[in-house]
Amino acid sequence: MTRSPRVDFACRFFPQISSNVHRSALLALAMGFGATISGSGALAQSPAKGSPDHIKAVTSAVDSASIKANTATSNDWPTIGLDYAETRFSRLNQINTDNVKKLGLMWSYPLESSRGVEATPVVVDGIMYQTASWSVVHAIDARSGKKLWSFDPGVDREKGYKGCCDVVNRGVALWKGKVFVGAYDGRLIALDAVTGQKVWEKDTLIDKEHSYTITGAPRVFNGKVLIGQGGAEYGARGYVTAYDAETGNQAWRWFTVPGDPSKPFEDESMAAAAKTWDPAGKYWLNGGGGTPWDSITYDPDLNLVYIGTGNGSPWNRNIRSPSGGDNLYLASLVALNADTGKYVWHYQETPGDHWDYTSTQPMILADITIDGAPRKVILHAPKNGFFFVIDRTNGKFISAKNFVDVNWATGYDANGRPIEVPAARGDASYDSIPGPYGAHNWHPMSFNPQTGLVYLPAQGVPLNLTPEKTFAQNAPTPGKFGAATGWNVGMVLDATPPQNKPFGRLIARDPVKQKEAWRAEHVAPWNGGTLTTAGNLVFQGTADGRFVAYNATNGEKLWESPTGSGVVAAASTYMIDGRQYVSIAVGWGGVFGVAVRATELQSPGTVYTFAVDGKAPLPTFVKYQTEGLLAGVKYDPKDVADGTNIYVAACVTCHGVPGVHNGGNVRNLGYVPKETIENLKDFVFKGPFRDQGMPDFTGKLTEADVVKIQAFIQGTADAIRPKPAEASAGQAKQ
Repeated sequence: MTRSPRVDFACRFFPQISSNVHRSALLALAMGFGATISGSGALAQSPAKGSPDHIKAVTSAVDSASIKANTATSNDWPTIGLDYAETRFSRLNQINTDNVKKLGLMWSYPLESSRGVEATPVVVDGIMYQTASWSVVHAIDARSGKKLWSFDPGVDREKGYKGCCDVVNRGVALWKGKVFVGAYDGRLIALDAVTGQKVWEKDTLIDKEHSYTITGAPRVFNGKVLIGQGGAEYGARGYVTAYDAETGNQAWRWFTVPGDPSKPFEDESMAAAAKTWDPAGKYWLNGGGGTPWDSITYDPDLNLVYIGTGNGSPWNRNIRSPSGGDNLYLASLVALNADTGKYVWHYQETPGDHWDYTSTQPMILADITIDGAPRKVILHAPKNGFFFVIDRTNGKFISAKNFVDVNWATGYDANGRPIEVPAARGDASYDSIPGPYGAHNWHPMSFNPQTGLVYLPAQGVPLNLTPEKTFAQNAPTPGKFGAATGWNVGMVLDATPPQNKPFGRLIARDPVKQKEAWRAEHVAPWNGGTLTTAGNLVFQGTADGRFVAYNATNGEKLWESPTGSGVVAAASTYMIDGRQYVSIAVGWGGVFGVAVRATELQSPGTVYTFAVDGKAPLPTFVKYQTEGLLAGVKYDPKDVADGTNIYVAACVTCHGVPGVHNGGNVRNLGYVPKETIENLKDFVFKGPFRDQGMPDFTGKLTEADVVKIQAFIQGTADAIRPKPAEASAGQAKQ
């Protein structure tokens, strides 16, 4: 007997319905459900796929029940991490180790962006929602790769400097016909999923004196939308806020660090936290930090929401809390009551954070067996280089082992406290291993319960830290990293050149044994997040411009495709009309990718979608533009020293070191036309690139400062230029 389209529709969203249910009862359920979503009684037939009626039907059906039901099938990818546990494990196995070599491109979609793309595609029955840089949202028909609509929230491009780590966005949340996106400038916006029209908008920022931004994806559950902000490098107080998904009204807010102790604390958790800070540092004037800029995970069974909190503000604890202290709730996992936002428990991964060791990296909820007993755990690999297994029912420490080399601690004791190396907090210059880029940054990891392994993008980016002897918040001091654009870290960066070497790798880690199962080495740090599937596969994009599939069990590389640019985001996979697709959004960027790259290609942001036997041609790739090492700009050598300090304060965060770094999604000034540097003041003051994120330095720099910056740029290029004999020797070797 043939089922009606509405029965198929009901089964899609209610897979728990038994196939033995009497047809008449199922049909009645389906017709009632169809009437609800159509708003006008029973439909004569299912709407055409990709039509407004179809989009309304499938997006309006997304709620807690459908998200949990989809976990059993993985037919769709309805939330940023696939499921509430954010495992990024798909139960789909149509694409597997046997046929993955036959993957081919189905379509590519231009995101019309030139900066970082960090979002995972969210897909429901072939309707895809993807964000690009500047928080622009694209709705795409995943059956064809055609645009349905796009929404630009209109972020002021001149304010790009207010964020530390590129003008990125990590994706949307979908709930009952609405698409939620956090705009870079701090707004939370609800869009109609069918049309892209704004439904409501809320300014989430508690003040405008500090540089807050939103780069993370919202999370939605039980009718509440949660969002946090970034800004700890600039002097900000962290908090997370829940809003009503229907109206945008604030439901609750929880701060991650205490405020001014002369004023009443918001709740008991803040009063308790204040005891771990030294008020002599007046930490509240600098915000304190702790900004929860990415990781938010929900456990429907325990009705808890878990928040990963950020670094201290400034980084240097000796400044913000001179007598020491754990400085709660920095660098912590915190559990809150999902209904009220009330504090339940915390576990601090890096007490008294001193190194920008955020705990904002994506966490995974898993049920695993440890010592013969089932445990509900959080699996987490924060910046500090240790892989944690934490009991998510109560926050109790289970285990922590380093997954990369570390030099700030030798391990964790039985109580879950790090055994620190004293020199890591000393006054001398110190190669921080891992450095502030983190052993694992925001790039999502995944957990495959069939292999029992976590697939973790690990890295090392060398950085030397020297504690500042004196500190003044927001002082545009020459030589102070990023000072002209608001950075306040309390550390001098690379005053002494670091000795450790950069690396990037994919690690498959057993969280029970706390051991590495296998690894794949990459040519550079800053590789993309991971996706794992029941087809025994792991997918990851790389910094050198490839999208790769590995055998999940042993790490054998099985397939790859060029992507035209380095990849930092993670992929998603889903079914459309009985066929499995894999999509990855590509666009090189982020705090590392702004200034450095590992490929000679610089293609614009693009979504690539693959399936077995796909035949579409790849788009044309664009070669990175370079004019060769800068030469011929006249300068006075005595200006180089002053120019160095001014450049560090105003330019290095985006442009890197001239000629030493090679440029990421922002040009390196050692490889631009001579005329650009000769006329630098025309770019620095009310220049032509303000609409691309370059700040206007009017009032922050003088023309005399610009002359000194010119000297530093050309002087550095001249200093690293190979001598004629060296150049000839190099050519002879080739």
